[in-house]
Amino acid sequence: MDAMRPALRAVLLSALLPFAAAAIPEGPTYPSPAWTLREAGNYARTLEAPTEQARNPRFLARLTAQSAANETAWLRRGLRDPSWLRPSSGDTNVTPLCASWMLQCAGDPFRYPGVDPFYDAATVDPVVFYDRGCARISGRIWRPRMAAASGRLPAVIIETGSIEAPEPLYWWMAQALVRSGYVVMSFDVRGQGRSDLQTPSGEQGSNVNPAVFWDGLVDAIDFFRSSSVQPYPHNPRCAGSYPTAITPWNPAAAEIDPDRLGLAGHSLGATGVSVVQSYGAPGADPWPGLIDRDNPVKVVVAWDGLATSDGSGSTPRIVPRVPAMGQSSEYGIAGLAFTKPPEPEAHKAAYAQWRTAGVPVSVLTIRGSTHFEWSLIPTFPATSWCPDTRDGRCSGGWGQPLAEHYSLAWFDRWLKQPGEPGYADADARLLEDARWRERYSFYFRSARSYVTRETLPVVCEDVRAGC
Repeated sequence: MDAMRPALRAVLLSALLPFAAAAIPEGPTYPSPAWTLREAGNYARTLEAPTEQARNPRFLARLTAQSAANETAWLRRGLRDPSWLRPSSGDTNVTPLCASWMLQCAGDPFRYPGVDPFYDAATVDPVVFYDRGCARISGRIWRPRMAAASGRLPAVIIETGSIEAPEPLYWWMAQALVRSGYVVMSFDVRGQGRSDLQTPSGEQGSNVNPAVFWDGLVDAIDFFRSSSVQPYPHNPRCAGSYPTAITPWNPAAAEIDPDRLGLAGHSLGATGVSVVQSYGAPGADPWPGLIDRDNPVKVVVAWDGLATSDGSGSTPRIVPRVPAMGQSSEYGIAGLAFTKPPEPEAHKAAYAQWRTAGVPVSVLTIRGSTHFEWSLIPTFPATSWCPDTRDGRCSGGWGQPLAEHYSLAWFDRWLKQPGEPGYADADARLLEDARWRERYSFYFRSARSYVTRETLPVVCEDVRAGC
């Protein structure tokens, strides 16, 4: 760490020194032909991903083959255990949406076993457990193959977004975390992918019942924290609901450091992690989990984006409790071009709440991005995420590499310990503005407010402009 201090201090000083350009609005004035031309070029980025995929025969062939394999796997599951197709589950070939993981629902088709060499160095265990309503939840536990020899590792649970967002769409982050020495859990929220559409009593999931994104996340945490000594509590209570073989506890329990848990979530999953991190904070709801007495979550990353709530609506009150990173898109789900400049502070509401509370926070908006930067859905509008497949995998891209870089660095900053990979340079990676500056939005301000491990303050209200 001592060897890194001069370089880190130089990065920090360059990030903290103001310069004249910071006060000058970036780019052409509005309205003007130059402003319209710049917006047209920026908006064109939203079509990079579908365009490059449509022009790449290797990508299309791999997607077609993986789609067929996923459909076959789904059919075999139903043949082995017909209860997956009972009317009480609500499950069919098209419900939940993406149940078969076909076509767009396959995600990046180069990230599957048998295709991706990642699995030579990783162990991935499929799991099925009951949520609090006795719906079956399908997921995976990911870990480095040599995890047991490495001692107890930090852990992250990834929660999907809503509607068309099964867990394979987020395997990019699961793999990045495992490569960096984490144990990871990914899962399909009730009402999505290969989990049940509904409970046996008919209680729904997904967008029909958004509460599953926080209640179900607490259940997932309980399962992830369960062990042979303390089995997952909802399984015995729901026993007999279906003849399905249920996983009694986390098979990687012995390899997880119980004091180092992070959460990542996208879309409604981002709302979920925002809610769940706050349980137990002053003014928030108490921790509702059944395994831990207190909230075990230590850090969160929210993809589109970090949420706020005063509890007056359907979402529980959100209170900043742990370090949080929010990542946002410019064009959102609708994906409509701007006809005038948006409010530059529009993506900083949660940031202001965390900073006022004195809790570490960082927010960023990706230039030219849509809501689908974090869920790698083939043919959907997004910036480039698979421009090069010559090595038999998706390489390069625009928004996804930035999202992965900062997500991983944020987890490393708050979860890694001395001697573990990613610990020593986490602060420096979070301040690599020169490398990533052009991928930050010039419409919406990105910001950060926290203290480095050297107790140096890092406060910046407009990262792209400089501070």
